[in-house]
Amino acid sequence: MEDSLSLKLAALADPTRRAIVARLARGEASVSELQKPFGISQPAISKHLKVLERAGLIEQGRVGQSRPRRLRVDALRATGAWFDQVADLWRDSFDRLDALLMETENDDVEHR
Repeated sequence: MEDSLSLKLAALADPTRRAIVARLARGEASVSELQKPFGISQPAISKHLKVLERAGLIEQGRVGQSRPRRLRVDALRATGAWFDQVADLWRDSFDRLDALLMETENDDVEHR
């Protein structure tokens, strides 16, 4: 079984699914509303929605007979938190590299 983060990242790797997430960030929408801008078939949009639902990024609501989709903001925040954590690690690594390079440069200047 894949971990939650892997499912989310794989789902967001596709530009159509990212566009669906961006659209749902503005509010819930029906399948036909989500399908319209892409010019793809109903089965194709349904496959994209299933991937996003399986990843936990969107959920299906219920309004009468309608089943609008909506963004699960908490799931998106958790994914964003992972990116923030990785960015912090890279920033720390670059800061240490900068310090090492400065130290090496200072040593070179002293030995000239």
